[in-house]
Amino acid sequence: MVKIIPLSVAPMMDYTDRHFRAVLRRLTRRTLLYTEMITAQAILRGDRAKLLDFDPMEKPLVLQLGGDDPQSLAQCAQIGADWGYDQINLNVGCPSDRVQNGRFGACLMARPERVAECAAAMMAQVSLPVTVKHRVGVDDQDSYENLRRFVETVAQGGCRHFIVHARKAWLQGLSPKENRTIPPLRYDFVYRLKQDFPHLAIEINGGIDNLTDVQAHLTQTDGAMIGRAAYEDPYLFAAADRVIFHSAEPSPSRRAVVEALIPYCESHLAQGGRLHSVSRHLLNLFKGQPGSRRWKRYLSEQVPQPGAGPEVLLRALAQIDYPED
Repeated sequence: MVKIIPLSVAPMMDYTDRHFRAVLRRLTRRTLLYTEMITAQAILRGDRAKLLDFDPMEKPLVLQLGGDDPQSLAQCAQIGADWGYDQINLNVGCPSDRVQNGRFGACLMARPERVAECAAAMMAQVSLPVTVKHRVGVDDQDSYENLRRFVETVAQGGCRHFIVHARKAWLQGLSPKENRTIPPLRYDFVYRLKQDFPHLAIEINGGIDNLTDVQAHLTQTDGAMIGRAAYEDPYLFAAADRVIFHSAEPSPSRRAVVEALIPYCESHLAQGGRLHSVSRHLLNLFKGQPGSRRWKRYLSEQVPQPGAGPEVLLRALAQIDYPED
């Protein structure tokens, strides 16, 4: 079995773009990061450089794909491998209208045989690890027996690594946001999967918002994935390398994170980018700290101004008083 990285940040649409990953890499070098979900058709028909380019410092990095056609997914897996990604992941958890119209994402929870075909096709195409991220159930198919059958079927297709969002998905009646909070968490289902399939890598996702909980989950599973909390309080990852990966390196201060991003912002602007693309991911960096509101307000007011450059971030630091981390 491929060595599992015990901590990861979940793929999140509109959040885990390359700029957010650049911010996270100033906080943690070892945590596994993901792209946003990218559909197979977008890769095959769209601007691949815009969709797939990343900075090597973002690695280890997983490309998450959306789709339900084995051949197309296999092609995209090969493209991802050639692009330099470390793993390929298939999304079987997203409940949005977009994926429902395409009959992929969480819809595939009801089609385990097709998921097995997709995973098998991708694994036949590339030597990279191919993983599946899925829910514990969908609609009324929410028993442990259904979940067990899903994992067993996909494993028969060759997949050996499952990331399990411990909530089921309702395809009708709940928005994607509500699907992240309303269905109850079933951590017991995920723990039971690991007990029933000790030869498979089982990671847990859903409602995890601190490293203490990560450590607790790691006593029952092979890995833990943090989702929205990574965006709501990114500085929690400053201790990840030390706490989870047992690194001797000290945690960076918030000021050091901002200062380390200045050259990145300069390069981004030199290529025609906007400061907002990076600064929007820094709004919550000082969550819970004195001056957090002033930090957010200053960035929100100054970043949109004509000619705003990386110096705005440094001036924003000067607006707040906070103890050294």
